Amino acid sequence: MFKKATLMFLYTETSLHAGSGTSLGVVDLPIQREKYTDFPVIQASGLKGAVREWFEFTFTDNGSKRKIELAFGPDKIGSEESGFAAAVTFTDARILLFPVRSLKGVFAYCTSPTVLERFRRDAQIAGVPLNWTVPTPPNDQTVLGVQTSCDVAAGDQVLLEEYAFGFQSNPQVANIANWLSQIAFPNGGEYKFWQEKVKKSLLVLPDNAFRDFVKLCTEVQARIKIDNDKRTVVKGGLFYEEALLPDSLLYSVILAHDPVKDDRAELPDADAVVNFLKGIDGKRLQLGGDATIGRGIVSVRFHGQEKQPEKKEESNG
Repeated sequence: MFKKATLMFLYTETSLHAGSGTSLGVVDLPIQREKYTDFPVIQASGLKGAVREWFEFTFTDNGSKRKIELAFGPDKIGSEESGFAAAVTFTDARILLFPVRSLKGVFAYCTSPTVLERFRRDAQIAGVPLNWTVPTPPNDQTVLGVQTSCDVAAGDQVLLEEYAFGFQSNPQVANIANWLSQIAFPNGGEYKFWQEKVKKSLLVLPDNAFRDFVKLCTEVQARIKIDNDKRTVVKGGLFYEEALLPDSLLYSVILAHDPVKDDRAELPDADAVVNFLKGIDGKRLQLGGDATIGRGIVSVRFHGQEKQPEKKEESNG
């Protein structure tokens, strides 16, 4: 059973292809999706492997290598060290905000009641209190946004891609946008613009509309393989690949328990495991495929309930 939990936010800086294999559809190489919602997702196994790889390339001293083994599990299959489990568990990285092209304001950060309610549930696992409630659009033709400073609404309408929606202001949308800006978005100086934009561009869409956008408005690129001798396309070398858009926001819940090995000098407990993982907080990570063409660069930010200091017993003397 886990003893410590925290949230890890992933903000995509380039398009991201976390592939699910080949497909018989129009897109040859689709991205990973949840079976019952069609929402984009990054499976936990790929996320854990990429985070582990970052630590292995960043920390090369023997002490850090032992911490990596205790946190992520031994890497040598078949060795005597293969008999203990990792101290950290990753959940699938779920979508929280999806960018959709807007006639006004370039693009809007979009979410939905189902997405926000799932995030509330996951935040509770991590012990993260939320100062907002989830608003629900009144019908499938209306979106909710901030009251006065919305930069994607034109009067009482919003045009997303080629679809027109009615627009209503809701105070909870502003609370959610402010919380995401302060807590979930990367906090580097280069992100000030984006932290301010989400306060003006956040929209809560009806669930059906959000599902349609994340399913139909991802990036699909045609790629080809060239014959080096003939300088022409190899027969069968044309394929279509899907990717999650830049400026998407995802999150994963990270769960930790005490390392199961007896020698815990490097990582004595679950708090030490989480603090070790926070070494990637504020850094950039590369996820998914196509690393050599710049895909999958994300900025990482952690947020969780801080460990409370132990209370000292007052002496009577």
